[in-house]
Amino acid sequence: MRTRGLLLLTALLAVVAIAVRANSLQTFHLWYNHLMRHLTRETLPLPYPAPPHAEKWRAMNPAGRLENVRSRLLPGLPDELSARRLKLGLPAFIRIFKETRELELWLKGDDGRWKVFRDYPIATFSGTLGPKTREGDMQAPEGFYSVTPKQLNPASSYHLSFNVGYPNEYDLAHQRTGNLIMVHGDTASVGCFAMTDPLIEEIYLVVEAALNNHAVVPVHIFPFRMTEARMQNAHDSPHLDFWQKLRPAFDCIETGRRVPHVIVENGSYRIH
Repeated sequence: MRTRGLLLLTALLAVVAIAVRANSLQTFHLWYNHLMRHLTRETLPLPYPAPPHAEKWRAMNPAGRLENVRSRLLPGLPDELSARRLKLGLPAFIRIFKETRELELWLKGDDGRWKVFRDYPIATFSGTLGPKTREGDMQAPEGFYSVTPKQLNPASSYHLSFNVGYPNEYDLAHQRTGNLIMVHGDTASVGCFAMTDPLIEEIYLVVEAALNNHAVVPVHIFPFRMTEARMQNAHDSPHLDFWQKLRPAFDCIETGRRVPHVIVENGSYRIH
C-alpha cells in the first residue's frame, strides 16, 4: 500500500508538471483521468490459459510465440466467435475511442452485416485528445489507418503487436511526423495503444486470420464517440475542424453499420 501511495504521489506530481507546462486545466483533467484509470484499471477476463511468464516469452522466436498463442487460444476462440455468429477469417475492422479507452473489434458476418465481436478496454495510451502531429509529442494518432500482413509483429518487445499505419497520406500531406505506432500487449505505451498481453493475443489472432483472406484491416481512431452532444461540448477545442472531418465515418458505422471507404484527395479525407 505504501509503494502504491508513493507511485500515486509521484504520478500526480508529474501530471501537475505537464499541466503547468501546457498552461491548461483541461490538460490536467485529461492526464489525471488517464492516470486514475491506469491505476484502477480492470482488464477484460478471457476464457483462455494465461500467457507464459515474460522471461519465457522473450526467449521464444516469433514462430514459437505464434505456435504458443494458437495452442492456448484456438481451442476456444472459434466458440467465442460462433456465439456471435462469427468465425475466424472474416473481414475485420478496428475502431478506437481515446476518451473512453475502448478498442472495438468488428467482423463482417456471412450475412454481410458488420458486428462487434468484442469491446476491449485499452490499458494505456499516452497524450490527450487530439491528433499526433510530430515525432516525440507523446500523442496517439487520430484518423483513418489500415493494417496489412507486413505490419504484424510477433517479434514485438511488447508481447505481440501490429502497426496501425501512421503516418497515412493525410498525415504526410500535413507534414506530420513520427512512426511505429502500434496496438500491442503490456501496459506501458508512448504514442501506442497498450492492451495487456492476454487481450492482444485474441486481437492479434483475429486480425491475422482476417488478413489471411483480405488485403487490409481498417483502423479508425476517434477522440471520442462523436455524438451531437459530445461534438457540442468540444465547440471550443482547437481540434474541432479536424474532428468534424472524422465524424462522417463515425456516422456511417453508427447509423448504417457500414465501414466506409476512406481516401485522401488534395490533403483532405474523402469518405464514401
